[in-house]
Amino acid sequence: QVQLVESGGGLVQPGGSLRLSCAASISILNFRATSWYRQAPGNERELVAAITSGGNTYYAHSVEGRATISRDNAKNTVHLQIDSLKPEDTAVYYCNADEILGNTHWGQGTQVTVSS
Repeated sequence: QVQLVESGGGLVQPGGSLRLSCAASISILNFRATSWYRQAPGNERELVAAITSGGNTYYAHSVEGRATISRDNAKNTVHLQIDSLKPEDTAVYYCNADEILGNTHWGQGTQVTVSS
């Protein structure tokens, strides 16, 4: 069973930064793509950023220019750095991984709250 464990969430003041981490129980080289989603209360889960096995990245318009997704293959970890955080970034952030074999996996989520 593949496990994804997120960490790095917390309470941050507006304008601050957070670095989220997603640690996989298998080599991330097995994943076609690894993504970060978020879900705020009352909203649907939305894609925030993604990185493919080839290193291509995608960012949602809402975080473009403020977010950086990266991989550490040696540590089987994917990171999401978000700077200039806004209250509207408040959500539970989930890690998602699509295996080359076709299976999709989700982490349990980590809460990010942006508030003064």
